[in-house]
Amino acid sequence: MQLYLPIAEVSVNLILLLGVGTLVGILSGMFGVGGGFLITPLLFFMGIPPAVAVATGANQIVASSVSGVMAHLKRRTVDLKMGTVLLAGGLVGSAAGVALFNYLKEQGQVDLLVRLAYVVFLGVIGGLMFVESLRALRRSKSGARPKRRSHVWVHGLPFKMRFRASGLYISAIPPLLVGAAVGVLAAIMGVGGGFIMVPAMIYLLGMPTKVVIGTSLFQIIFVTGFTTLLHATTTRTVDIVLALALILGGVVGAQIGAVIGARLRAEQLRILLATLVLAVCFKLALDLFLTPDELYVIARAG
Repeated sequence: MQLYLPIAEVSVNLILLLGVGTLVGILSGMFGVGGGFLITPLLFFMGIPPAVAVATGANQIVASSVSGVMAHLKRRTVDLKMGTVLLAGGLVGSAAGVALFNYLKEQGQVDLLVRLAYVVFLGVIGGLMFVESLRALRRSKSGARPKRRSHVWVHGLPFKMRFRASGLYISAIPPLLVGAAVGVLAAIMGVGGGFIMVPAMIYLLGMPTKVVIGTSLFQIIFVTGFTTLLHATTTRTVDIVLALALILGGVVGAQIGAVIGARLRAEQLRILLATLVLAVCFKLALDLFLTPDELYVIARAG
């Protein structure tokens, strides 16, 4: 069953779109990531223009993240205070990211930027996560306790706040900077930024894994929602028909993912996420080097 997308100006299979939305929703509930790192490349592979994929992918992330947060709120695994601090930085970052996206779109370089950004960020983050996850699995099998990270430089920063749900008393500056970085990524790459935020919350801020996923999703909701609004009003690349099809699958998938994630150990979740990130990175990098089927494309000048 083919569905015509008016903004993207292409026809795609509706069942395939629903399946992609469901898959990303499951990932959202399992790992605390919005799923944009996967959904945007998958839309590339389906022939959706990168500018439309980025803006519309952020829209779907809002729906799946809301569904995932509801499941985690019931389990009381969301640090709302930490999420609010991350959100403050995220809103500033997303505004800056959309401004940069608009500039590059006018220069005709946005498609290349998005693809290269995915390859670089997914490769670095996926590699670091995979190595750390393997170490954690080995420690758990040997029964050795992980060495506690002191983060002396983090504890020495001013503007300290107490985050009771996470059991932390740290400066608000690192969460603000992490949130801002995620906001920029949300605007340029169409991601919620969970694949950056989750490792940063665990390894940089020292948050316990049990509250990381829900807190990440809480911040993602508002940052991606704000980013979608900015894209819709400035770049006009949000395809509502595409977004609705992805949302239908994403909401259901997030509930399934939250149930699956609750049954897996933290080390298993991290190594699964790292493997998935590296697989998507490899496919995107391969597409950059392979010769396309159509070397030239005729398009109407805007």
